[in-house]
Amino acid sequence: MSIKGFHILFITIATLLCVFVALWAFVLETSTSLGLQVFGGSCALAAVVLPLYGVSFYRKAQKI
Repeated sequence: MSIKGFHILFITIATLLCVFVALWAFVLETSTSLGLQVFGGSCALAAVVLPLYGVSFYRKAQKI
């Protein structure tokens, strides 16, 4: 596996992890502490930003 392929795989796994953590923080956890909400919000934001970065990287990597 090339370094480009590994990078795409890593971004995909990181995105899925962020989605699951955000779901855990907002849906599955019964505690409503501020720290948990901030953690879940940052993971939700990362779950949106990581695929955008992945698409950008993929487009740039095709030119290499």
